[in-house]
Amino acid sequence: MALGMALVWGVLNIVNLAHGALIMLGGYVVYYIFVDTGFDPFAALPIAMMAMFAFGYLLQRYLLNLIVRSALLNTLLITFGLDVVITYLAQLLFSADFRTINPGYAGANFGLFGLTVPSVRLAAFVVAIGLAGALWLLLNRLPLGRAIRATSQNLVAARLYGVDPRGLYAITFGIGAALAGAAGGLYGMIANLTPYIGASLTAKSFVIAIIGGLANPFNVILGGIVVGIAESLAALYIGATYSDVISFGLLVLVLVVRPARMVRAA
Repeated sequence: MALGMALVWGVLNIVNLAHGALIMLGGYVVYYIFVDTGFDPFAALPIAMMAMFAFGYLLQRYLLNLIVRSALLNTLLITFGLDVVITYLAQLLFSADFRTINPGYAGANFGLFGLTVPSVRLAAFVVAIGLAGALWLLLNRLPLGRAIRATSQNLVAARLYGVDPRGLYAITFGIGAALAGAAGGLYGMIANLTPYIGASLTAKSFVIAIIGGLANPFNVILGGIVVGIAESLAALYIGATYSDVISFGLLVLVLVVRPARMVRAA
């Protein structure tokens, strides 16, 4: 769920506080495709990603480009406002009822070396790895990705080579929103969807992006694994209510132990 936030943060220098709201919207897109058409939720992920890409592109093109490269406080305020607006509109459109994307195989699992592995969670992990690989290929092997990285590293030089920064910013934010849409669909298959899940998902994405760094998508996945294992161990041995305390405590520990690396990565 943090891939999109890390991409937008690393390229646009925007800490997107509305990232969790975009994840929530992606979850509802997959939910309604599944409920209304019977389409498999995993097969519906590309549709949700395309819809969220279009939404994110328009959002950046006509709103966030007005404040891009401005003071960090401005971007924090406007993305916080977006989060509030999107959450309120989602409540009006979808109601506050709990919803779950629940295909017939949702409870399927299998044994592996004495462990019980939930099939849906494993499939969600595989999809996340695939998305991280696709993002890495885009940023490191394709001309569009090289233009995105060049713009983030040296805006003036990129302009001299004919790159349109505002169009590229919109595409980058659209890709981040598409990744959030996929994350929302996967999240809806293992947890409840409500319009209010955005804030906690934004906070969790922030922690993962800081721990994993912004440079490499696979490091973001690794950061997510570390946070997930820490939360699971905390829930098992201390109590479920302490899982968030552990993840944010881990963030503080990483920032204290390796602050220079974190600053360079951001």
